Amino acid sequence: MTAVPEDLEPAPTSLAERAYAAIRDRLVMLDIAPMAAIDEAALAEAIGVGRTPVREALKRLETERLVVSYPRRGTFATSVDLTELAYVSEIRVRLEPWAARRAAEHAGEAARAQIGELADALATTEAHRLSRHELMRWDLRVHRALYRAAGNPHLEDTLVRYHNLATRIFCLFVDRLAHFDRHVGEHVHLLRAVADRDPSGAEQAARDHVTHFEKAIRAVI
Repeated sequence: MTAVPEDLEPAPTSLAERAYAAIRDRLVMLDIAPMAAIDEAALAEAIGVGRTPVREALKRLETERLVVSYPRRGTFATSVDLTELAYVSEIRVRLEPWAARRAAEHAGEAARAQIGELADALATTEAHRLSRHELMRWDLRVHRALYRAAGNPHLEDTLVRYHNLATRIFCLFVDRLAHFDRHVGEHVHLLRAVADRDPSGAEQAARDHVTHFEKAIRAVI
């Protein structure tokens, strides 16, 4: 079974960025459970930073609807609100096809080579053998690589934010979902369309992928 490759996001440039990335992924993957209290001291120790970078990261994560702070009570992971699925999907189904088209049109040779390698690695992965955590890491890896390849940092930031919210819903129901092979196959098709400079194919593949995701979640709610 092919291991999940490391994310190729740029290395954090500050302790606050390092804390942000680490806490964000814990929240997105539900390693910090919805509505759980945030233990700043424990997070600082686990990440290897001080309390100040953790607090700065939490302020940023609050604007992304991943944590919420209450006076005199503390900071908590937000709940996973299923009523947001339609709103999140409405945004993603419009922006993700555009990002995929941009990636196919504008990604440089190095970026397209990395995306092609990612497609090849994923194509050899047996989806039914993936653990919940491995499947979710693959999903994050694929989408973040595509958003970055689109070459628009504002579009990337927006899509990462909404994909994070969708991923929390995905994590909540992943053990009840079937057709992992199709989900992975859609990723491979999308990645290859970008690597092959096929803007129309990439755009359609991204649109289909978001639509199929929402339908799959609704089928098990």
